[in-house]
Amino acid sequence: MKKNLFNYKTFVLTLLWLITADVCLAQISVQKLRSESLENPLAIDNTQPRLSWQISSQQRGVMQTAWQVLVASSPEKLTEKDADLWNSGKVNTSESLHNPYAGKTLKAREKCFWKVKVWTNKGESVWSETANWTVGLLYYKAWNGRWIGFDRHFPWDNEEEQKLSARYFRKEFEVKKQIKSATAYIMGLGLYEFYINGQKISNQVLAPAPTDYQENIQYNAFDITSNINQGKQAIGVILGNGRYYAMRQAKPYKVKTFGFPKLLMQIHVQYTDGTSETIKTDESWKGTANGPILANNEYDGEIFDARKEFIGWTQAGFNDKEWLKAEYVQEPAGKFEAQKIAPMKVMQDIYPVSITPKGNGKYLIDFGQNFSGWMKISIQGTIGDTIKMRFAESLQSNGELFTTNLRDAKVTDTYILNGKGKEVWEPKFVYHGFRYAEVSGFKGQPSKESFVGRFVYDDMATTGTFQSSNALLNQIFKNSWWGIASNYKGMPVDCPQRNERQPWLGDRTVGAYGESFLFDNATFYTKWLDDIRYAQKEDGAIPDVAPAFWRYYSDNVSWPATLTLVTEMLYRQTADVKVLEQNYPAIKKWLSYMKDRYMNDKGIITKDSYGDWCEPPLTAEDGRGVNADQKHPSALISTAYYYHLLTIMTKFSVLTGNTQDSLYFTQEAAKMKKAFNQEFYKNGYYGANKLTDNLLPLAFGIAEGEQRKQVIAQVVDIIENKNKGHLSTGVVGTQWLMRTLTQIGRNDLAFKIATNTTYPSWGYMLQNGATTIWELWNGNTAAPKMNSQNHVMMLGDLLIWYYESLAGISSDTQQTGFKKSS
Repeated sequence: MKKNLFNYKTFVLTLLWLITADVCLAQISVQKLRSESLENPLAIDNTQPRLSWQISSQQRGVMQTAWQVLVASSPEKLTEKDADLWNSGKVNTSESLHNPYAGKTLKAREKCFWKVKVWTNKGESVWSETANWTVGLLYYKAWNGRWIGFDRHFPWDNEEEQKLSARYFRKEFEVKKQIKSATAYIMGLGLYEFYINGQKISNQVLAPAPTDYQENIQYNAFDITSNINQGKQAIGVILGNGRYYAMRQAKPYKVKTFGFPKLLMQIHVQYTDGTSETIKTDESWKGTANGPILANNEYDGEIFDARKEFIGWTQAGFNDKEWLKAEYVQEPAGKFEAQKIAPMKVMQDIYPVSITPKGNGKYLIDFGQNFSGWMKISIQGTIGDTIKMRFAESLQSNGELFTTNLRDAKVTDTYILNGKGKEVWEPKFVYHGFRYAEVSGFKGQPSKESFVGRFVYDDMATTGTFQSSNALLNQIFKNSWWGIASNYKGMPVDCPQRNERQPWLGDRTVGAYGESFLFDNATFYTKWLDDIRYAQKEDGAIPDVAPAFWRYYSDNVSWPATLTLVTEMLYRQTADVKVLEQNYPAIKKWLSYMKDRYMNDKGIITKDSYGDWCEPPLTAEDGRGVNADQKHPSALISTAYYYHLLTIMTKFSVLTGNTQDSLYFTQEAAKMKKAFNQEFYKNGYYGANKLTDNLLPLAFGIAEGEQRKQVIAQVVDIIENKNKGHLSTGVVGTQWLMRTLTQIGRNDLAFKIATNTTYPSWGYMLQNGATTIWELWNGNTAAPKMNSQNHVMMLGDLLIWYYESLAGISSDTQQTGFKKSS
């Protein structure tokens, strides 16, 4: 009987366990709540933010059918009965992205708490965890403080070499009541670090995100409630130069510079008794430029004299009698707006794979990987000892740093010791692109902890990986990831090492699409589209670089086409209609501008600047010592791209409700297709019968019928016979190469090109020691003037091909945002 009872109990417990396990597997939850695609943002310049979330379940095929959102002024009120800002009720829709808040009108600095639950075809979810957002300052007059700084050089600065010392500002104040909350709002230009009571606020670096400061300036917000107590308090801010005090100023017709570093900030303190107080920048602040950061220049490096450190300067009671009174300075012209992207951070530490002594206190450090950021050092020595750190991507044949490709960028950090035991230092306001570092003046025996590489890029998640049975494809993917991440610096820059580092539009025209499979970069690229619109001239012209730190308005099509193609990418990958609405007028204006200025009587867009930029020389040896900075303008490319953009705008016009424009764009595209074929088609091929000349008409649907078959045959013949199974495309052609080969049914050729290890190919780069992606197909033989070893423009559409063709992961063109995979 006992045995039977035991078996019965065991059966019941097992059954209960199985039921519980089944319920757990069936449970549907909601996670990753986002407001304007940001996690718990402290400042959104929008009183109707759009809310998004993700559904999580162990089941397959779970589809949302409805949602309900609660928004309240406190977490305690987040119930269906008490939600005092918004109770949406049950909303029957499958949309889980970009759902606009539709509750009570919100005010500046109002904090909102929210949660969501969903109904699905497999059941109802539980309520999500609570998330929040806070409305930003909204208004210009909401800024109570004034801009402070020192608009001049000091005797120790070197204006000719753009060596400008950092500015230090501090303020003490007293808190006499119990604090409920405290929020700081800050604009520190060009870059800043912010301290309260001896603690650095936030682990962000190189803040704020760069913009054209004549157009817009990003402010950051911080919850500093836990950093302030009753009694004496101290605020400290260091200002670096960043892009505000430009790295080079010898060519004012080309390079924008905005002035000397400056600061505007305020702290809003709410007390438990219902009163409030604002601490703001004004003449009561103290400042100095005679501190330990003697110079900071993004190209040239940072110089730090530890003997000049201010011990305790960010704490109350510091003696600042020798400091100057802060001065009111000219306000920058740009519009103030909350930063819309996550900040840059140190995302990974990289330790040396080797440390080689070179004699006389000099060491060569190899980190084994090309990346961007800086090096942290741990040292001991005598007061006044000087450590110099130089950086490079590769070595010369004699084992010394190869720095010729850095042009006139000095890329050197200098640290002068204070001699007080172990000293740990890293720069604050510069970054470098490097694999190797040369350290001179080091005393003692270093360990791997003596030199730590700090990999810096925007704080975004890696959302896509790739692993296959092909080791070469895997390694190319890895190199691509490192190159892309290295060049995320609040904007997509071309390279992280030489005296350039500019956000060239043409490098990301299609590349941004491929990157979207690897990184959660939607807000990053949405911000960049803002930069491009801000850079657009009143007449419609769009530059080749945005933000327009360099005034390059060359009036071509393929570089400014980035505004259209990145907009299309964001809509397809994230289903964000707002990005279409925001950019549609600017695209339309630019297309009109280009037509008015450069369309001839035949309907051809005659203006181009770069052609198929950086086409590979016939052989690597043919390109030895040759400068790749050569332009070959092509009306074929400009007209083909213009046609493609017209077809995209036909779709955009419908999606944005501009249906009156749809007929115009359709008709213009039809006329241009006819004109293109009449002008460039020649007995079975296009233009000069280059691979790119034939790829574009196929990719854009210009070649049709028998003509298309002939052009396909030409493409195949060029690759198989003329190129012996290799590509021969530059930046423009490579953007369409892999997908077009797949579309014409030649996956075999696409795979052959992707897995080549001989010149020119991605595999060739790897065979020659690349750990990222080169700027040039012949990066090992080309002249060093324009020869970055950490670039992404030659990736073209390779990563799109990885995901959409090899892996079969593709967002549908109609049901976008991966609601349906096509």
